[in-house]
Amino acid sequence: MQLVLLNSFVNAVISSTNNQLSIVTLKTDKGNIIIELYPECAPKTVANFVKLVETGFYDGLSFHRYVKDFVIQGGDPDGTGTGGPGWTIPGEFQDAKLRKMMPAHEKGVIAMARKPSPNSAGSQFYICLNEDTSGYTHLNGSYTTFGRVIEGIDVIDQLREGDIMNEVTHKFQELDN
Repeated sequence: MQLVLLNSFVNAVISSTNNQLSIVTLKTDKGNIIIELYPECAPKTVANFVKLVETGFYDGLSFHRYVKDFVIQGGDPDGTGTGGPGWTIPGEFQDAKLRKMMPAHEKGVIAMARKPSPNSAGSQFYICLNEDTSGYTHLNGSYTTFGRVIEGIDVIDQLREGDIMNEVTHKFQELDN
């Protein structure tokens, strides 16, 4: 049943993004982070992320992991790095066609965190913090990247372990023609 709901949601997200950008705003005490999502390269991941955002899942959760000059990670309801939403999604990086469209890991790119199994992502995500891409080469092709920070890069630089996502919202924004 969960898979049927997710597939329906995927189709709704993809069909409604024609001529629209899918935008998520993370509101923190340090400022707002605006993320553009890429459903064309990770449709199930984006649909899952948007579903969690729209149900308020991320509201009030903390960033539970900070690695200087590497990543800030959040999305764990337990705040320990071991929790999730109660389900997992497929690692879309395993699909060569999708993987080619995914942005490479670099500062501002958002990706799904996972356990060692490639199909173990659920709600945890990370945002890359370093402009030097050499520290991310081992992640490219092994994690699903599905968006990028388009405003608030200065905010991600200030985030640390324990900072809270006060409110996370989603909207579609018309593309300028």
